[in-house]
Amino acid sequence: MGYNLLKGKRGIIFGALNDKSIAWKVAERAVEEGAQITLSNAPIALRMGQINALGEKLNAKVIAADATSVEDLEKVFSESTEALGGKIDFVLHSIGMSPNVRKNKPYDDIDYKLLDTTLNISAISFHKMLQVAKKQDAIAEYGSIVALTYIASQRAIFGYNDMADAKALLESIARSFGYIYGTEKHVRINTISQSPTMTTAGSGIKGFDSFVDFAEKMSPLGNATAEDCANYCMAMFSDLTRKVTMQNLYHDGGFSSMGISAEVMEKYNSGK
Repeated sequence: MGYNLLKGKRGIIFGALNDKSIAWKVAERAVEEGAQITLSNAPIALRMGQINALGEKLNAKVIAADATSVEDLEKVFSESTEALGGKIDFVLHSIGMSPNVRKNKPYDDIDYKLLDTTLNISAISFHKMLQVAKKQDAIAEYGSIVALTYIASQRAIFGYNDMADAKALLESIARSFGYIYGTEKHVRINTISQSPTMTTAGSGIKGFDSFVDFAEKMSPLGNATAEDCANYCMAMFSDLTRKVTMQNLYHDGGFSSMGISAEVMEKYNSGK
Protein backbone atom coordinates (compact mmCIF):
# COMPACT_ATOMS: atom_id res chain seq x y z
CA MET A 1 0.00 0.00 0.00
CA GLY A 2 1.39 3.39 -0.99
CA TYR A 3 0.92 6.72 0.79
CA ASN A 4 2.41 8.98 -1.91
CA LEU A 5 5.29 9.79 0.45
CA LEU A 6 7.67 10.20 -2.47
CA LYS A 7 5.28 11.59 -5.08
CA GLY A 8 7.24 13.63 -7.62
CA LYS A 9 10.62 12.70 -6.13
CA ARG A 10 13.63 11.32 -7.98
CA GLY A 11 16.02 8.75 -6.57
CA ILE A 12 19.01 6.51 -7.21
CA ILE A 13 19.20 3.03 -5.70
CA PHE A 14 22.65 1.45 -5.54
CA GLY A 15 23.09 -2.25 -4.84
CA ALA A 16 20.00 -4.17 -5.96
CA LEU A 17 21.02 -7.67 -7.07
CA ASN A 18 17.99 -9.93 -6.75
CA ASP A 19 14.69 -10.08 -4.92
CA LYS A 20 16.48 -10.95 -1.67
CA SER A 21 18.31 -7.63 -1.70
CA ILE A 22 17.20 -4.86 0.64
CA ALA A 23 17.94 -2.43 -2.20
CA TRP A 24 15.53 -4.37 -4.41
CA LYS A 25 12.74 -3.96 -1.85
CA VAL A 26 13.59 -0.27 -1.42
CA ALA A 27 13.38 0.29 -5.18
CA GLU A 28 9.97 -1.36 -5.37
CA ARG A 29 8.63 0.63 -2.41
CA ALA A 30 10.02 3.93 -3.72
CA VAL A 31 8.16 3.52 -7.00
CA GLU A 32 5.05 2.42 -5.11
CA GLU A 33 5.29 5.66 -3.13
CA GLY A 34 5.31 7.71 -6.32
CA ALA A 35 9.01 8.18 -7.05
CA GLN A 36 10.93 7.84 -10.29
CA ILE A 37 14.26 6.09 -9.88
CA THR A 38 17.38 4.82 -11.57
CA LEU A 39 19.20 1.66 -10.53
CA SER A 40 22.93 1.07 -10.38
CA ASN A 41 25.22 -1.83 -9.63
CA ALA A 42 28.58 -3.16 -10.78
CA PRO A 43 28.76 -4.64 -14.30
CA ILE A 44 29.36 -8.14 -12.92
CA ALA A 45 26.26 -7.79 -10.72
CA LEU A 46 24.23 -6.86 -13.78
CA ARG A 47 25.37 -10.05 -15.45
CA MET A 48 24.90 -12.30 -12.44
CA GLY A 49 21.80 -10.74 -10.91
CA GLN A 50 18.32 -9.79 -12.01
CA ILE A 51 18.53 -5.99 -11.89
CA ASN A 52 17.65 -5.55 -15.56
CA ALA A 53 14.34 -7.32 -14.95
CA LEU A 54 13.71 -4.99 -12.00
CA GLY A 55 14.47 -2.01 -14.21
CA GLU A 56 11.90 -3.16 -16.75
CA LYS A 57 9.32 -3.79 -14.05
CA LEU A 58 9.77 -0.35 -12.48
CA ASN A 59 10.44 1.56 -15.70
CA ALA A 60 13.80 2.51 -14.21
CA LYS A 61 17.01 3.10 -16.16
CA VAL A 62 19.80 0.72 -15.14
CA ILE A 63 23.28 2.25 -15.09
CA ALA A 64 26.26 -0.08 -14.77
CA ALA A 65 28.91 1.39 -12.47
CA ASP A 66 31.77 0.34 -10.25
CA ALA A 67 31.01 2.26 -7.06
CA THR A 68 34.74 2.52 -6.31
CA SER A 69 35.29 4.46 -9.55
CA VAL A 70 34.78 8.22 -9.38
CA GLU A 71 34.40 8.31 -13.16
CA ASP A 72 31.63 5.69 -13.05
CA LEU A 73 29.85 7.51 -10.24
CA GLU A 74 30.01 10.75 -12.19
CA LYS A 75 28.23 8.93 -14.99
CA VAL A 76 25.55 7.59 -12.64
CA PHE A 77 24.65 11.01 -11.25
CA SER A 78 24.80 12.87 -14.56
CA GLU A 79 22.79 10.22 -16.43
CA SER A 80 20.28 9.97 -13.56
CA THR A 81 19.59 13.70 -13.43
CA GLU A 82 19.15 13.67 -17.20
CA ALA A 83 16.91 10.58 -17.28
CA LEU A 84 14.78 11.73 -14.35
CA GLY A 85 14.56 15.34 -15.45
CA GLY A 86 16.07 17.12 -12.47
CA LYS A 87 18.03 16.95 -9.25
CA ILE A 88 18.00 13.82 -7.12
CA ASP A 89 15.89 13.77 -3.95
CA PHE A 90 17.15 10.53 -2.40
CA VAL A 91 19.96 7.99 -2.71
CA LEU A 92 20.42 4.54 -1.18
CA HIS A 93 23.91 3.10 -0.69
CA SER A 94 23.46 -0.65 -0.19
CA ILE A 95 26.93 -1.86 -1.12
CA GLY A 96 29.22 -4.17 0.81
CA MET A 97 31.66 -7.00 0.13
CA SER A 98 34.64 -8.53 1.90
CA PRO A 99 37.07 -10.84 0.06
CA ASN A 100 38.48 -11.83 3.46
CA VAL A 101 35.04 -13.09 4.49
CA ARG A 102 34.60 -14.91 1.19
CA LYS A 103 37.97 -16.60 1.65
CA ASN A 104 37.20 -17.46 5.30
CA LYS A 105 40.21 -15.49 6.54
CA PRO A 106 39.98 -15.03 10.33
CA TYR A 107 40.10 -11.45 11.61
CA ASP A 108 43.47 -11.95 13.30
CA ASP A 109 44.99 -13.19 10.05
CA ILE A 110 43.35 -11.09 7.34
CA ASP A 111 45.02 -10.27 4.04
CA TYR A 112 45.70 -6.53 4.08
CA LYS A 113 45.39 -6.12 0.33
CA LEU A 114 41.96 -7.71 0.61
CA LEU A 115 41.18 -5.37 3.52
CA ASP A 116 41.85 -2.44 1.20
CA THR A 117 39.29 -3.91 -1.17
CA THR A 118 36.75 -4.38 1.64
CA LEU A 119 37.10 -0.78 2.80
CA ASN A 120 37.06 0.64 -0.71
CA ILE A 121 33.91 -1.20 -1.78
CA SER A 122 31.98 -1.10 1.47
CA ALA A 123 32.79 2.35 2.85
CA ILE A 124 35.05 4.58 0.77
CA SER A 125 32.63 4.15 -2.13
CA PHE A 126 30.15 6.07 0.02
CA HIS A 127 32.54 9.01 0.38
CA LYS A 128 33.19 8.96 -3.36
CA MET A 129 29.47 8.89 -4.03
CA LEU A 130 28.85 11.87 -1.76
CA GLN A 131 31.78 13.83 -3.13
CA VAL A 132 30.68 13.31 -6.74
CA ALA A 133 27.08 14.26 -5.92
CA LYS A 134 28.19 17.44 -4.14
CA LYS A 135 30.59 18.51 -6.89
CA GLN A 136 27.86 18.02 -9.50
CA ASP A 137 25.30 19.76 -7.25
CA ALA A 138 23.14 16.76 -8.11
CA ILE A 139 21.10 16.53 -4.89
CA ALA A 140 18.04 18.71 -4.29
CA GLU A 141 17.74 20.84 -1.17
CA TYR A 142 16.77 18.67 1.82
CA GLY A 143 17.58 15.59 -0.21
CA SER A 144 18.12 12.40 1.76
CA ILE A 145 21.05 10.01 1.43
CA VAL A 146 20.95 6.71 3.35
CA ALA A 147 23.56 3.96 3.70
CA LEU A 148 22.89 0.56 5.23
CA THR A 149 25.05 -0.62 8.13
CA TYR A 150 25.10 -3.22 10.92
CA ILE A 151 25.64 -3.17 14.68
CA ALA A 152 29.02 -4.92 14.27
CA SER A 153 30.31 -1.41 13.56
CA GLN A 154 29.82 -0.64 17.27
CA ARG A 155 30.11 -4.02 18.99
CA ALA A 156 32.26 -7.09 18.50
CA ILE A 157 30.33 -9.66 16.48
CA PHE A 158 32.40 -12.78 15.99
CA GLY A 159 32.68 -13.77 12.35
CA TYR A 160 31.71 -10.41 10.86
CA ASN A 161 35.42 -9.86 10.28
CA ASP A 162 36.72 -6.76 8.49
CA MET A 163 33.21 -5.84 7.39
CA ALA A 164 32.83 -4.47 10.92
CA ASP A 165 35.70 -2.06 10.28
CA ALA A 166 34.12 -1.06 6.98
CA LYS A 167 30.76 -0.35 8.60
CA ALA A 168 32.41 1.75 11.32
CA LEU A 169 34.11 3.82 8.61
CA LEU A 170 30.85 4.08 6.69
CA GLU A 171 29.09 5.56 9.73
CA SER A 172 31.93 7.99 10.34
CA ILE A 173 31.73 9.20 6.73
CA ALA A 174 28.00 9.83 7.16
CA ARG A 175 28.65 12.04 10.18
CA SER A 176 31.62 13.93 8.78
CA PHE A 177 30.12 14.51 5.33
CA GLY A 178 26.70 15.08 6.87
CA TYR A 179 27.90 18.18 8.67
CA ILE A 180 29.40 19.69 5.52
CA TYR A 181 26.58 18.74 3.17
CA GLY A 182 23.93 19.81 5.66
CA THR A 183 25.53 23.17 6.33
CA GLU A 184 26.18 24.03 2.70
CA LYS A 185 23.32 22.37 0.82
CA HIS A 186 20.75 21.21 3.42
CA VAL A 187 21.32 17.63 2.31
CA ARG A 188 20.83 15.04 5.05
CA ILE A 189 22.94 11.90 5.43
CA ASN A 190 22.08 8.99 7.72
CA THR A 191 22.87 5.33 8.20
CA ILE A 192 20.36 2.62 9.06
CA SER A 193 21.68 -0.18 11.26
CA GLN A 194 19.54 -3.09 10.10
CA SER A 195 18.83 -6.44 11.74
CA PRO A 196 20.86 -9.30 10.26
CA THR A 197 19.02 -10.03 7.03
CA MET A 198 19.38 -13.10 4.83
CA THR A 199 20.42 -11.31 1.67
CA THR A 200 22.81 -12.88 -0.84
CA ALA A 201 25.70 -10.96 0.75
CA GLY A 202 24.67 -11.78 4.32
CA SER A 203 24.28 -15.49 3.68
CA GLY A 204 27.89 -15.57 2.49
CA ILE A 205 29.14 -14.90 6.04
CA LYS A 206 29.99 -18.11 7.88
CA GLY A 207 27.47 -18.77 10.65
CA PHE A 208 25.23 -15.89 9.57
CA ASP A 209 22.12 -17.98 10.16
CA SER A 210 23.18 -18.10 13.83
CA PHE A 211 23.36 -14.28 13.88
CA VAL A 212 19.82 -14.18 12.54
CA ASP A 213 18.49 -16.73 15.04
CA PHE A 214 20.19 -15.08 18.04
CA ALA A 215 18.98 -11.60 17.07
CA GLU A 216 15.44 -12.91 16.62
CA LYS A 217 15.48 -14.33 20.15
CA MET A 218 17.01 -11.14 21.59
CA SER A 219 14.78 -8.59 19.89
CA PRO A 220 11.44 -7.72 21.57
CA LEU A 221 9.85 -7.09 18.16
CA GLY A 222 11.83 -9.74 16.31
CA ASN A 223 14.18 -9.07 13.42
CA ALA A 224 13.36 -6.35 10.93
CA THR A 225 12.95 -7.86 7.48
CA ALA A 226 14.13 -6.45 4.15
CA GLU A 227 10.56 -5.26 3.56
CA ASP A 228 10.55 -3.55 6.96
CA CYS A 229 13.80 -1.81 6.08
CA ALA A 230 12.34 -0.61 2.80
CA ASN A 231 9.44 0.95 4.69
CA TYR A 232 11.84 2.71 7.04
CA CYS A 233 13.78 4.04 4.07
CA MET A 234 10.58 5.53 2.69
CA ALA A 235 10.22 7.57 5.87
CA MET A 236 13.87 8.65 5.68
CA PHE A 237 13.54 9.66 2.02
CA SER A 238 10.32 11.58 2.61
CA ASP A 239 9.77 15.15 3.77
CA LEU A 240 8.65 13.79 7.16
CA THR A 241 12.29 13.52 8.25
CA ARG A 242 13.66 16.80 6.87
CA LYS A 243 15.55 17.59 10.09
CA VAL A 244 17.13 14.17 10.66
CA THR A 245 20.79 13.98 9.68
CA MET A 246 24.15 12.55 10.78
CA GLN A 247 22.37 9.78 12.69
CA ASN A 248 23.00 6.05 12.93
CA LEU A 249 19.44 4.80 13.23
CA TYR A 250 18.92 1.33 14.69
CA HIS A 251 16.24 -0.65 12.87
CA ASP A 252 16.54 -3.97 14.63
CA GLY A 253 13.43 -4.75 16.63
CA GLY A 254 15.07 -3.45 19.81
CA PHE A 255 18.15 -5.68 19.66
CA SER A 256 20.58 -2.78 20.13
CA SER A 257 19.05 -1.89 23.53
CA MET A 258 18.99 -5.42 24.93
CA GLY A 259 21.33 -7.15 27.36
CA ILE A 260 19.74 -10.58 27.45
CA SER A 261 16.22 -11.83 26.77
CA ALA A 262 14.04 -14.48 28.39
CA GLU A 263 14.16 -16.48 25.16
CA VAL A 264 17.96 -16.58 25.16
CA MET A 265 18.04 -17.47 28.87
CA GLU A 266 15.58 -20.28 28.24
CA LYS A 267 17.68 -21.66 25.42
CA TYR A 268 20.85 -21.36 27.54
CA ASN A 269 19.25 -23.08 30.53
CA SER A 270 17.87 -25.88 28.34
CA GLY A 271 21.34 -26.65 27.08
CA LYS A 272 20.19 -26.55 23.46
